Amino acid sequence: MLTLQQLSQQRQPRRALPSLKQQYQEFLLQRIEGYKNSIPRDELLALGDEAVAELSSTGAAQFVLTEILVADLVDGLIFRRLRLPKYAKWRKQSLALREAQRQPVHWGIDQASALASVLPRLEAMDHVLVVGAGAQAEAFLLAAHGTELTFLDEDMSVVEQVEARMGSESLSGQFMGYVARLGDWLPPFGRELDLVVLDAGTLAGLTHANRTALLIEICNLTRPGTGVHVIVPGTGPAAPEAYLSHYPDWDREPQSGNRRGRAARSRGVILSRP
Repeated sequence: MLTLQQLSQQRQPRRALPSLKQQYQEFLLQRIEGYKNSIPRDELLALGDEAVAELSSTGAAQFVLTEILVADLVDGLIFRRLRLPKYAKWRKQSLALREAQRQPVHWGIDQASALASVLPRLEAMDHVLVVGAGAQAEAFLLAAHGTELTFLDEDMSVVEQVEARMGSESLSGQFMGYVARLGDWLPPFGRELDLVVLDAGTLAGLTHANRTALLIEICNLTRPGTGVHVIVPGTGPAAPEAYLSHYPDWDREPQSGNRRGRAARSRGVILSRP
């Protein structure tokens, strides 16, 4: 994450996205491995036999059969069976799709929302945590920006739904989803969090003790100096501003164009760790 000052100085991101070639290989891996996991073992073994028979029929029997060679042959059969695109076609389709996926409106998110205002500060492979069912759209948007993203919710069906959508949108390369009892357990993180997005509705559904424990833990896991938390309204009635008391030492960042008036719905709040 870039700070507001770094952004104003037009500082270049420190990390770059993986190359399109790397992203294409990841796309193929996801599709092929997903297909293998979806079929029974006997059908997968039959694919191996078919691959070996095809190799023999081409007059290439002189090759020494190894597990790696057979696995490559099976991957080739699956590639054709699924009619996966070759690189040139995938590149043309992927660039257009990814550009659309990086726009907040693609996911039904207001362009003037708190999260949308943070997007220009994102860097490739920023470590991001998204918490709560009401922040699913925000998770997809952040995944489209090339972040290393973890999604948490207490409902297994919600996590499975997010995982399935990530896969269908080709966004699952750097994604992990966990079912967690919020306030009692968090998955292990290999490094500090650059950005955390919290669904206010999910926070409202926790007990005071669990909510406090959750916020203390993720605040401590957030990178000092550049780490940012964004609390979004989600789908519930809870207002993000209701949780500002949990951030007594953090800085609330100003947002331009905030609506005024008692009936106005919050666009979320942005808090940066000193």
